[in-house]
Formats: sequence, C-alpha cells, structure tokens
Amino acid sequence: MEFNEKLQELRKTRGLTQEELAEALFVSRTAISKWESGRGYPSIDSLKELSRYFSVTIDELICPEEILSAAVEEKQAFAGRTLAFLCNTLDLLTALLLFLPVFGNGEASPAAVSLFGLTGVHSWVRTVFLTVIGLSALNGLCGLILIHFDRPVWDRHRLVTGMVLSVLAVAVFIAARQPYAGILCFALLVMKTFGMMKLR
Repeated sequence: MEFNEKLQELRKTRGLTQEELAEALFVSRTAISKWESGRGYPSIDSLKELSRYFSVTIDELICPEEILSAAVEEKQAFAGRTLAFLCNTLDLLTALLLFLPVFGNGEASPAAVSLFGLTGVHSWVRTVFLTVIGLSALNGLCGLILIHFDRPVWDRHRLVTGMVLSVLAVAVFIAARQPYAGILCFALLVMKTFGMMKLR
C-alpha cells in the first residue's frame, strides 16, 4: 500500500476530516490533500508528527523508496525557497537607488546625486527611473511576504517578474546614460542569475 493510501486509511479510521488532521499537525489542509492524492510527500518533520499522532512507526507509514523521494522533494523545496529569498532580497535592494548618489545631474552640476536630488533631466525621465526602481522594490517586498505562504508557483512568478524588471532597469539606466545606476542594477542582475544557476 502506498503512503497516500495509508494516510487516508489512518485518517478515516480516526474519523477525521482533512481539515481536522491539518489542524492537529499544524499544516495546511492543502498539504494533507496533496499527500493523500499522491502529488507529494510530507517533510521529515511532518512524517515524525504523523508517526506520533497515529502511533505508528515511520516504516509503517512510508517505504524506503518513498522516504528518498520525500527527502529529494524537501531538498528541492528548500533550494527553491532559498533562491526566492535571495532574488527577492536583491530586488528589494534596488530601493537603495532612491537614496544613493549614483545619478549624474548633467553638465550644470557634475556631482553625482540621489534620485530625489536629480534636476538635470526631464521630469518624465525621473518618473521612469522612479517607476522602475519602485516596481522592482515592490516586487521584492511582495516576494519576501509570499515566501511564507509556501506557494512555489507564486515564487516562480515573482522570480520571472524580478528578472524582467532587472533587465528593464539596466536597459533604462544605460539608455539614459546613467552608468553608475546601470552598473548597480547589472550587478544585482548578475547576482540573481548566478544564484539561479547555482541553486538549480
């Protein structure tokens, strides 16, 4: 008998709904549904809790091959969360461009200024800069919040959006002849790309 079938049988023997079991184990009902439908395995910690809750050994719950699958799945999930945290943090760091003196202010004032002190460009260019930086930082902040909801699909969307915004930021700053801001955004983009390659 497979793990998902054993779990369903144990739950039904106790007369529990998926919601009640989820509350008892401090996991989501979605997790219980996923385990019972065979679409995934619980983490090692959740297996221990299931074992204690139903007073059975882990070996009775799950066979060695399934334990290996669960361990691989848990490792991949951890790598995905780590990657999402790294990329979202780097996206959030783009907000530093609002305050760091990295923008050239034109010939009138050769000193570098922060975005709020920038006067040597058209107001619409400043608005574009602010929009790109704001969207990148907001994407990072939303991503850091959404990591806690354990939705890998949301993490992937945030990662793709973050990469697109990073490429856009580099392109905008280079096209506007703001090399320092462009270099900083490019460095963040390289770090995110390297993190994705390393953790995948």
